[in-house]
Amino acid sequence: MHFQHIDHSEVGGGLGRMMDRFMAEGTLTGDADEDAFIAASPTAALLGLLYDQRVRAEIAFTGAKRLYDRLGHLDLETIANMDSEALRDVFAQSPAVHRFSNKMSDTTQKVARVIVDEYCGNPEQLWNDGAPIKTVEKRLKALPGFGPGKSAKIKYVLHYFGFRDFSGE
Repeated sequence: MHFQHIDHSEVGGGLGRMMDRFMAEGTLTGDADEDAFIAASPTAALLGLLYDQRVRAEIAFTGAKRLYDRLGHLDLETIANMDSEALRDVFAQSPAVHRFSNKMSDTTQKVARVIVDEYCGNPEQLWNDGAPIKTVEKRLKALPGFGPGKSAKIKYVLHYFGFRDFSGE
């Protein structure tokens, strides 16, 4: 990932810690392979931000990889159409995708449904049209599980995982 760093001083908590690590060590999650997986998958980046709640940020952002390893994909249409109990079982396998397996499984399925119905199953359509960051945040806030605080973090997730350069904004 080659880009300019952006000021993330307003971002505290785990995501701020991840960005500080990136500036010091070159890895966000502490594992270059995990970073590469997220950087290659817009779905993983979106789910990582979704899962960044009441768990260590590095665990949250690597949750999508655990889900991928169990399902063999992160296809949002398939996830949206899965039996919800079966998906809950996948989330609960050790190590859990998220500390709150049932809640995050349900929310993941709801997010998947919205992305399929409104964005043709492609989460990049939330941000890849060049819309200003405030528009991207508004789109995120319309998704289940994304409030104003979490939506405001999308700028940093997209920038630092290499999906969109916000150094000019």
